[in-house]
Amino acid sequence: MRPPDCYGAVRAALDAGYRHIDTAYGYGNEGDIGRALRDSRVAREDVFLTTKIPSRRVGFEEETIANSLRLLQTDYVDLWLIHDPPEGQQSERLWEFLIELRNRRNARTIGVSNYSTTQIDAIVKATGVTPAVNQIKWTPALFDRERLQENRDRGIQLEGFSAIRLTDLRHPDLLRVADAHGVSTAQVLLRWHIDHGVIALPRSVQPDHIQANLDVWNFALSQPELDVIDAMSTVG
Repeated sequence: MRPPDCYGAVRAALDAGYRHIDTAYGYGNEGDIGRALRDSRVAREDVFLTTKIPSRRVGFEEETIANSLRLLQTDYVDLWLIHDPPEGQQSERLWEFLIELRNRRNARTIGVSNYSTTQIDAIVKATGVTPAVNQIKWTPALFDRERLQENRDRGIQLEGFSAIRLTDLRHPDLLRVADAHGVSTAQVLLRWHIDHGVIALPRSVQPDHIQANLDVWNFALSQPELDVIDAMSTVG
């Protein structure tokens, strides 16, 4: 989400009750988020703040981290992720840096994004430290029960992004489930994450959509409804 939309969207989300904000060095909006957090008057300790360092910043880690903290107007983030897997042993180097960042208390928790299970196993083998989170693209079409279980077996929380953006919200199966609960198909997708134990990351600049994306706690999907959505997968 780019300026000038980001500041207003974050303020609207915080006003609506959101308390988790996900950003990244590469998004170019950390400054807008820092200002929105400051102006909202919501206490910093009440917001779970996630940002990411990209693989292209290997060799410039300290500069990148300092810039992110300055823009976000905080001395720590709650979750710092490697945004994308660097090549070869650079992944291990960057993971070791995030471990040090956690030890310095500039990050309370550390994790990865867009990592395969094999890539996760490699950094764990090298360091003995398991990521708390793996943030990946997660839609009904990309539903992968085996990958979900692999992360769970390792004690890693899966976070999903882009489900609403990359899914046909007029899909007949989604419409049938939505109609049964009197909600939108976007809300069904978010609830699908929650009922699978996957963290959902919705994004919108429209206040009504921001509110609707939060209003997913008054219904739950049945196992047959989950099975229908899971069956939309094209994986394997």
